[in-house]
Amino acid sequence: MNSFLKKIFHHQDKNINSRVPFRLNIILFIVGALFIILVIQLAYLQVVNGNQYKAEVNRSDNSIKYGNVQRGMIYDSSGRVLVGNKAHQAIQYTKELGVTTNDLYNIANKLSKYLHVDSSALTSRQVAEYYLSNPDNLKAVESQLKLPANSTPDTQYNASLDKVQADKMYNNINNYKNAATIFQKMSGAYQLSTTFIKTTGVTNKELSEVGEHLTDMPGIQIGNSWTREYPNGNAIQSVVGTVSSEKTGLPVDRINTLLSQGYSRNDSVGQSYLEQEYEPALRGSKSQTLIKSGSLDKAVQQYGGQKGDNLQLTINSQFEKKLQSLVENAQMSGNSTGAYAVVMNPKDGSVVGMGGVNRNPKTGKLTPNALGTINSAITMGSVVKGATVSGALMDNVITPTNSTLTDKPILTGGIKKSSWFNHNGSANLPVDASTALEVSSNSYMMQLAMKEAKFHYFSGAPLTMNPDAFDIERGYFNQFGLGVKTGIDLPGETKGIQGPGGFSNIGKALDLSYGNYDGYTTMQVAQYISTIANGGYRIKPHVVQNIRASNKDGKLGRIKYSVTPDILNKVDMTPAQRKVVTDGFYKVVHGTSQYRTGIDLNQIKPEVSAKTGTAQTFYDKQSTVTLSLGSFAPSKNPQVVVALAIPNLPDDAESNNINLAKQIYAAYWKYVQSDKGLE
Repeated sequence: MNSFLKKIFHHQDKNINSRVPFRLNIILFIVGALFIILVIQLAYLQVVNGNQYKAEVNRSDNSIKYGNVQRGMIYDSSGRVLVGNKAHQAIQYTKELGVTTNDLYNIANKLSKYLHVDSSALTSRQVAEYYLSNPDNLKAVESQLKLPANSTPDTQYNASLDKVQADKMYNNINNYKNAATIFQKMSGAYQLSTTFIKTTGVTNKELSEVGEHLTDMPGIQIGNSWTREYPNGNAIQSVVGTVSSEKTGLPVDRINTLLSQGYSRNDSVGQSYLEQEYEPALRGSKSQTLIKSGSLDKAVQQYGGQKGDNLQLTINSQFEKKLQSLVENAQMSGNSTGAYAVVMNPKDGSVVGMGGVNRNPKTGKLTPNALGTINSAITMGSVVKGATVSGALMDNVITPTNSTLTDKPILTGGIKKSSWFNHNGSANLPVDASTALEVSSNSYMMQLAMKEAKFHYFSGAPLTMNPDAFDIERGYFNQFGLGVKTGIDLPGETKGIQGPGGFSNIGKALDLSYGNYDGYTTMQVAQYISTIANGGYRIKPHVVQNIRASNKDGKLGRIKYSVTPDILNKVDMTPAQRKVVTDGFYKVVHGTSQYRTGIDLNQIKPEVSAKTGTAQTFYDKQSTVTLSLGSFAPSKNPQVVVALAIPNLPDDAESNNINLAKQIYAAYWKYVQSDKGLE
């Protein structure tokens, strides 16, 4: 038995010994194959995708911090500074990576010992947030809450805020306000973004003490901030607009858009008018600093930033200041609601000056409002009659050689309407188109409107005129810029006020023909007169002349962009037709009729061509008149257009518009352009 077992085991040992080398070879082969695969994979990672993975590491370890730069300045047409920047030393904070609310709490407490900030806008909730940023306070408050076990962290935190505010757990809020305000400002910063803690009014003592303790307050820095200043007075601010402050932050209605464009919450940004319209140019480009490993101690500036580009306006600041003064001192009384004036180059649409003032009829108080020239619609009166005559000429109801009609009272539908000099028909006289403008004939304009509507008029006839008359008249007015937006490079422009049409209002179509129905802005009147003065080209008005860089000395640099005349449409009139209108405007001032309306302007040199306007208006149910004027000079080679309006004057007001125009022309030739060599 034993010998038999020995034979068996001896046989098995021989089989095992024969299989060991084979198994070992297989294992060695597998290990070798895996090693080769590993080498290939390492080579692939290092050689083929090495740069990609290095970039990934850099993206996780390195970040970019952006810094503010000076906003571009705004200059007048002569290079005078209208809007500049005043530098202030400021205290700012840049949030590093991994900063906790408790870190902010500790930094705010330290900084509050050396820096005082305005805490008037601080809310009780913000105080509570500051209070709970202390972990001990948060733990103590949460222990007093009785919430369901499945309450979310947000629910617990909001309940804690409510309890802190309800129980007023901060013993003396005055002891917390300064630190809480600093904490709130710091909390608004994103990681590696910079926010201002105090932008203006930082005292020398505060600068010194904060500077001495910067190492104890990570992220706190001494920097610069800028606020807008107006060396030539604040009146221009109503045109250039405003910029948000650190205190107000980004405008609520645009905050998401601005954040997506790289703004911080308390960055300065244009809020209105030119500051908003040209924000992309004015803002500049922020500095860029590489932050390695999320630490401000390892910062390398990659780009120093670039100050915003400057705007150079078409407005002459000396003239603008004088124009505003003249408008404010215009003859206003009774229920007058203000005065507005626009001075424009008719050849290229550049606005040389725009002045405006609102007046409270009850108190007489005046408020500067130059933008009223683009957003206050006024019933202008007869100043629009040049467009009425032009429309009739283009419609061929009159021609340059056949335009005579009799000025007489118009009696239709039981209503009588007449010219100012012929109320009862005792001064009936034949007038051609130019003479109708000279004497400002309402009757002539109404007859043109009826002819355009193909209505056969006879005295006492019922007014069954086609309501299309409204569209016909307005269509011609629109070609000159009346009743449509001028396109000026300022936001907030209105297209005016259009009265209701239709057959039920058909009598108003006659009022429309002589300017006593729809409302237009003073800028529209300026564009309309410019279109007549320049030969029929409706040009978009503009107040920006150039966008310019800055020289090293900070002054105006090279031109980066120039505004060129933008022709919106060409009025399709022949030279002969245009001459009818320009002759009429000339005769308003220099004609021979005893009824010419602009005789007092004939004292101005160079010669002026004009159309006066008087509209019968109402204010607070009381009868008033609105006086207006559209004019250009010199008559033979127009260089400048003056348009103005003084709404809701007493009924007996007569020459307020003429007197203001004379003063404006005198100021223009003094401050803007020499009148030497001009006729």
